[in-house]
Amino acid sequence: MLIQAKDLMKIYKMDGEEVHALDGVSLEVAPGEYLAIMGPSGSGKSTLMNLIGCLDTPTSGSYVLDGEEIAKLDDNGLARIRNRKIGFVFQTFNLLPRATSLHNVELPLVYSGISGGERKKRAMAAMESVGLGQRALHRPNELSGGERQRVAVARALVTHPSLILADEPTGNLDSKTGKEIMALFGSLHAQGNTIILVTHDRTVAENARRIVMIRDGKIEREERVSPLAG
Repeated sequence: MLIQAKDLMKIYKMDGEEVHALDGVSLEVAPGEYLAIMGPSGSGKSTLMNLIGCLDTPTSGSYVLDGEEIAKLDDNGLARIRNRKIGFVFQTFNLLPRATSLHNVELPLVYSGISGGERKKRAMAAMESVGLGQRALHRPNELSGGERQRVAVARALVTHPSLILADEPTGNLDSKTGKEIMALFGSLHAQGNTIILVTHDRTVAENARRIVMIRDGKIEREERVSPLAG
């Protein structure tokens, strides 16, 4: 298994009260799976995403990613795992406005200490893999919303991560462009990438092969999804 999460609890203190954002969540994800985590606002799905993405650690429980126990890591250990094993795609793209697309895609490799020439080569290959090789020297404000999200996907891919984690990846896109981005995720999955989508949108979730519904900090149910026709 790529992901083994068992009895994850996340408790926040708010105004002297304990809030159970996650309440005993257990989840396994195999390499090459395409999973959607769905739930209404306040359900715990963002908290679960933060734990899966090593942006936070659980109050209790075990989380093993690619054979490494995450719950015991300090901030530096979490940063190392995020950089090497997880590619993030966010709703708001999170691109540097003054940098070229190519430089934005290179950034995760800078933190890995890879040489300049190799960085450019790998970043260009990632840009080409999302169909944007010809836009490599354009800055974000010279790109459409869909193109910006493709740059963000290329940045997620450039480190060859174990896991691509996408948070509402079509949230800032019109429906036509959103479908194009979901088609891109479909092709990445077909190439063997492990993808987890976090969304409140049923239409987006149905692009995955398995949907986990979360409510009140617990997994309410799971369902399998047949591949979408066309």
